[in-house]
Amino acid sequence: MDTMHMDFLHIVWVVLGIGLMLLLNIKWKINAMVALLLAALLIGILEGFPLMDLLDTIQMGFGSTLGSLAIIVVFGAVIGKLMVDSGAAAQIADTLIAKMGIGKVKIAMVIAGTVFGLAMFYEVAFIILAPLIIAVAVEAKVPFMKIAIPAVAATTTAHSLFPPQPGPVALVDAYNADIGMVYILGIVIAIPTVAITGWVLPKFLGNLDYPVPKLLRSEDPVPVGERPSFAISMFVPLIPAILMIGATIANIWLSEGSMSHSIINFLGSSVISVSLAMAAAIYFFAIRPGRGIHWGMDTFEGAIKGIAMVVLIIGAGGALKQVIIDTGIGDYIGTLMNAGSLSPYLMAWLITVLIRLATGQGVVSAITAAGIISGALMDPSGVLVGVNPALLVLATAAGSNTLTHVNDASFWLFKGYFDLSVKDTLKTWGLLQLCNSLVGLGMVMLLSVFIG
Repeated sequence: MDTMHMDFLHIVWVVLGIGLMLLLNIKWKINAMVALLLAALLIGILEGFPLMDLLDTIQMGFGSTLGSLAIIVVFGAVIGKLMVDSGAAAQIADTLIAKMGIGKVKIAMVIAGTVFGLAMFYEVAFIILAPLIIAVAVEAKVPFMKIAIPAVAATTTAHSLFPPQPGPVALVDAYNADIGMVYILGIVIAIPTVAITGWVLPKFLGNLDYPVPKLLRSEDPVPVGERPSFAISMFVPLIPAILMIGATIANIWLSEGSMSHSIINFLGSSVISVSLAMAAAIYFFAIRPGRGIHWGMDTFEGAIKGIAMVVLIIGAGGALKQVIIDTGIGDYIGTLMNAGSLSPYLMAWLITVLIRLATGQGVVSAITAAGIISGALMDPSGVLVGVNPALLVLATAAGSNTLTHVNDASFWLFKGYFDLSVKDTLKTWGLLQLCNSLVGLGMVMLLSVFIG
């Protein structure tokens, strides 16, 4: 009985720690990094962890997480900012619309939204996409929301499922997943997710004919003649995906330990592939057009300033994860999950959804849930037991891409740019996010039947 009582307290300490994080972040507006570190500290103290050992655990979790993720997240942000500042992002959208015609504007904007979601932070991608949505809708003489829903669904899906975005990168690291498989399975999940959200959901939302809003436009748009070509604009942000997927496929035929295997996997590693993409972005978007390396480095520094807080939040999430693992709480949660009938994929999704609803922050919800789930399902050697790591990444990512409300900056961005009421924002933004998340979970559960 005493053992059962002590085991139950493990869960209580985690709930109190996460509750503290949510209280600090939501009620008192304490920065998410500070709230996560205080939550980790509280859980460790309540567990009776020696204070100096607890300090070492927090430092190790923070440092080891950033050691593997910081380069990818920062370089990914640089690529996105270079695309925006050079006009590459606008070139992609304009060319797709011109080539595909007004009749296929939804597909064109879905493609543009997908590339933007892969290459840059959501807020930046949305700010670029929103004026294009309005311009296209006016020209096509259709309600702008019928184009906005599939385009934004594609952007949020790409942003939440695929590296080098911070959330999925952190999940790949937390679950030791194969990044190429995350891309491959992610594509399988993303296509029906965007199709159902973009084309089926609007049929059930009633009247979507909202007045055309007055949108802010770029303060300093790049003239068409000074933009990179469409091919280059598309190719550069897709370099990481090409290299990572290529390495995963090549490994089917390559012998482990051979020189070719080493080279292919070196080039296909997340750090190197994103680094090569960033180098290509600096060359094609800064040096080749004549803007110069100094312009590229100014953009580099601007991107780092914009991403710094996200990087620190990821590190704090790693500290919380390490405390959960080192105190043995994860092992107990694992025994509960093994004893119950709830799927680990559903558990990961559900925990992430609850934290996302409470905090409004996708990266924080994904990182926090990953700490709980990885601590529960990993054996002492750091290998997930009984689940497919790539599918677990995608289940958690789907949970982070769910219904949000007034505590989410993206909610207000959607409302403000499209000049909607809170009610209509919940009806459009809220339901498209919820649909994305549910279809994503459904696809994960379906794939788990065939691949574990």
